[in-house]
Amino acid sequence: MKTELLLAALAALAACNGSGSLGPPSDPDYDPMLDPADFGGPIDNPLFPLVPGTTFHFEGVSDGESETNDVTVTNQTRQIMGITATVVHDVEFVEGEMVEETFDWYAQDDAGNVWYLGEDSREFENGQPVGSGGSWEAGVDGAKAGIIMKASPQVGDRYYQEFYLGEAEDEGEVVAVNQSASVPFGDFQGCVATEDFTRLEPGERERKVYCPGVGLVSEGSLDGDELNQLVDIDAP
Repeated sequence: MKTELLLAALAALAACNGSGSLGPPSDPDYDPMLDPADFGGPIDNPLFPLVPGTTFHFEGVSDGESETNDVTVTNQTRQIMGITATVVHDVEFVEGEMVEETFDWYAQDDAGNVWYLGEDSREFENGQPVGSGGSWEAGVDGAKAGIIMKASPQVGDRYYQEFYLGEAEDEGEVVAVNQSASVPFGDFQGCVATEDFTRLEPGERERKVYCPGVGLVSEGSLDGDELNQLVDIDAP
């Protein structure tokens, strides 16, 4: 069942959060000032909750092939720039064959913003690792943290989700709030829709939908060639 959203018009480019201004998008001088003292609590942002032991199951289609994702919030943590980050394990399968395995690192500041601090990603072919493109860690080789979900997202908010100049420069823009969504796992209200993009791949945009108490429920390309939806959750 496709997600149905009534999208608001794209708005201004401002972006600000409780840990300071994110600066202009696509700005090589982007430099968020993160203080470890502002972190340390659980990741309980209603639109991006990460409870250790939870596994989210997604199913969909990519370029005409079936795709599944199993995303597990682990009990592991990683120290990044003095911040204790939660490790999330994401495994992607296409036509039943594992094609990518990623360990993502997230932390929430005291204002409620969830930060993305990096990832260790591996691509696979025929069961063998073939590359680690897209891997990065905040504070290493000039890479910088980004926002994955703001504490109070508003239409028009635009922000870096990750920043590793020339390698990982994903941005997000909030395009709708207080929306309804319907996916195989259930029906939701009060959802937020974003469109993600990067200047490294001009013209490519991906729409994501986040719903209260669950987080991400749907992601897909604007042309409809790719769509991945939440089908089940294993709670701890």
